[in-house]
Amino acid sequence: MSTLIEVRHLSKDFAARGLYGKAGTVRAVNDVSFTVEKGQTFGLVGESGCGKTTLGRTVTRLYDPSAGEILFEGVDIARLRGKALSPYKRRMQTIFQDPYSSLNPYMNVEELIGEPLDLAERLPRDQRRERILDMLRRVGMEADDLEKYPHEFSGGQRQRIGIARALVTHPDFVLCDEPISALDVSIQAQVVNLLEDLQREMGLTYIFVAHDLSMVRHISHRIAVMYLGYIVEISPAEELYRRPLHPYTQALLSAIPIPNPRLAREQQRVHLAGDPPNPSAEIAGCPFAGRCPHCTAECRQQRPELREITPGHQAACHHIQGGQA
Repeated sequence: MSTLIEVRHLSKDFAARGLYGKAGTVRAVNDVSFTVEKGQTFGLVGESGCGKTTLGRTVTRLYDPSAGEILFEGVDIARLRGKALSPYKRRMQTIFQDPYSSLNPYMNVEELIGEPLDLAERLPRDQRRERILDMLRRVGMEADDLEKYPHEFSGGQRQRIGIARALVTHPDFVLCDEPISALDVSIQAQVVNLLEDLQREMGLTYIFVAHDLSMVRHISHRIAVMYLGYIVEISPAEELYRRPLHPYTQALLSAIPIPNPRLAREQQRVHLAGDPPNPSAEIAGCPFAGRCPHCTAECRQQRPELREITPGHQAACHHIQGGQA
């Protein structure tokens, strides 16, 4: 297995603006490092506001990074601009969260799917149409849909159009930015299965951002857990769910609903006290210290580094020894 993307010490800051102008800086992504292997899915999970979408959009260069490196097949694209960046941006695409707002309502399906293709390469009209039709059929739609407009489709069909639009240029890497959260539960599994089928057929590599921990487990090979802009744990998917190490990961997984009422009553849930700290404030120690049941003075004074606890399983906690917090 070879590495497609390697992220090293990546950070992304935003200027926070108050009533009278600039009110400080929010570090949405803070000193993050990880790798994404070719042909695999790297899941990103965490509560709202943890920075997972910002991280994904920074990796794909929808946002400019504030610090760090983004190695795409060994080339640092973090500082590239303009024409130097264009060849790499063609190889990276995004499937957005909301199929209602990500599609132009004044463009029909052929125009929507053809737009990124026209930007990436110039094809004769017959080849262009054949490429669009091929991609439309791959996502489970028909040629009769080419002349229709977004309002004529259901939410699930709109997301299929969004997927076709992202993949028509045959990219290597795709950011799936919560692609199922705006869909009905009955449709979510269909879209995830479609993404898995397309990954096998086209050799795609995904970063899959989501709130639904059960769905992330289903599609991901490796998963990173984010908290307040930091990655606090990275693990192979099945091992993370079988043996979570970080207290925050344990709390997240304990909140997953269990369909069996008897087992649900017996489940021990981890309840976190307090709220996440202000993201614009300087934090000397562990960002999770104020909510962690295992917090000590060391946690408040020194930020733990993400380190390997067992082969392939990393966590950022001072008190994890031999796989236990």
